[in-house]
Amino acid sequence: MATTFERLALLGEQLEQTSRRLEMRNAIALFLRDLSAEEIPPGLRLLIGQVFPEWDDKTLNLSWRATFEVAASLTQAPEADWRRAFSEAVDGGEAVRLVWDRFRREPPREPPLTIMDVYHCFEVIAETTGKGSRARKRELLASLLSRATPLEAKYLVKNVLREMRHGVSEGIVLDAIAEGFQVKKQLVRKANMLLGDLGEVALTARDKGESGLQEIGPRLFRPMKPMLAQPAQDLAEAVGSHGGEVALEYKLDGARVQIHKDGPTVRIFTRNLSEVTSSLPEIVQEVRESAGAEKMIVEGEVIAVDEEGRPLPFQHLMRRFRRVHEVEETAQRIPVQLYLFEILLLDGESLVDSPYQHRWLKLEQAKGSLQSAGRSIPRDLEEARAFTDLAYEEGHEGVMVKHLQSPYRPGVRGKSWLKVKRTTSLDLVILAADWGYGRRHGWLSNYHLAARDEERGIFLEVGKTFKGLTDEEFQQMTERLLALETQRQRGTVFVEPQVVVEVLFNEIQVSPQYKSGLALRFARISRLREDKGPEEADTIQTLHRLFEEQSEHKGEYGGADHA
Repeated sequence: MATTFERLALLGEQLEQTSRRLEMRNAIALFLRDLSAEEIPPGLRLLIGQVFPEWDDKTLNLSWRATFEVAASLTQAPEADWRRAFSEAVDGGEAVRLVWDRFRREPPREPPLTIMDVYHCFEVIAETTGKGSRARKRELLASLLSRATPLEAKYLVKNVLREMRHGVSEGIVLDAIAEGFQVKKQLVRKANMLLGDLGEVALTARDKGESGLQEIGPRLFRPMKPMLAQPAQDLAEAVGSHGGEVALEYKLDGARVQIHKDGPTVRIFTRNLSEVTSSLPEIVQEVRESAGAEKMIVEGEVIAVDEEGRPLPFQHLMRRFRRVHEVEETAQRIPVQLYLFEILLLDGESLVDSPYQHRWLKLEQAKGSLQSAGRSIPRDLEEARAFTDLAYEEGHEGVMVKHLQSPYRPGVRGKSWLKVKRTTSLDLVILAADWGYGRRHGWLSNYHLAARDEERGIFLEVGKTFKGLTDEEFQQMTERLLALETQRQRGTVFVEPQVVVEVLFNEIQVSPQYKSGLALRFARISRLREDKGPEEADTIQTLHRLFEEQSEHKGEYGGADHA
């Protein structure tokens, strides 16, 4: 028998009422066991507000305003009641439920919604494009909401707006899959990093168990989550972290890409798994003509360069990645260069579990005449410093320090890879912004910065800054944040946590002002990270680790040149 969407909504309500990780895990595990094979992937994704897999570029493309107007059209509620609901509710879904409980125009149409009904309709909405698509999308959403109870409407809207707010992190879902189908957690986690689809991981665990999860490896044209690096206090710490058994690579100020090649077919993905093949035609052509392997998955950095091949600032590169029209003309004005630094698959052989040193040798074998990142295996700290100085002289932002024996761990941020820059920086999310005054009157110019709590799946504020942007950038940021607005309180506009910025700072301080307990001193924005989503922002756990390390070496930290 088909599982109703009400069953999913009731589970959402249950999850909202508890903060206990074990209770959440067990409730989701029971839900998964009750679903049919067909229902598991969409059911799990709809539960967490992620309609499509991470690697899938499909989006519903329904704005908050459009969603609200469709929901309002099915009620006779006065505008004042809608305003009251939005002031009382924590999100749009809850506001819709509050109003519908009182003003729903007519009872839900038959038959009752099922999980598959909702998913199939969302698929059609995502695939609706072209002339008249906006109206058609609204019609399709209205067809769903007309069959929904107030509780179901709450979770339909939550999925459209991607704001579940029940505190279920990806880690809890992975634990629930392991518990529900009695498989090892580490196998579930690794499979998810390779597949980028919690739904498929759950279905594999159900149907094939541990043996099926163990068989999962890199797949051509299925982008994987990238392995991530931790920031290091300084070069000496980074080089000494693995007894000196490390390699140094240039840390390029560009956009990380994952390139999949199967014969003449080449596709390029960003670090957040979005495809950008059409924006980089010269890279596609270069890989097609110059690579030394027929089938491979490699990683690299694409940087914008000037006429002499010197690196250009990051914002120039982002113009290329955003470009969907006049690509060839833009390519002539902003040329780019690819530098490879990693290989994950070579002619059908998975290399993710191989040591870094072995993977580098395989990369040299596979890359043909493609360029690789500058690299050195220093014999001592003096050689490491000389290589780092050379990286700065050539216009790069620092070095990566990689343990020679480390395997590739998709999606994992660990000490096997350390990044060293001249200044300390973190990638943070903007949660809110204050209206400026004086010269910045009319702009949102004081930004509330937050780090991600990876354990609870929420964002915690760690400071504010109005420094780092030009007047033009303040104006552009104002427009962008207003489009993400969720509510206002006096002079503060609260926004969906979508915009990621790289923030430079001098020190981390204890702060009773913030729930995180920490605040950044002298924070300033260095650039927008349009290549990163909020789920890739640095974590509050990283801040606490940096603060502890800073406290251990307070005197040295205060006056050192932090690479």
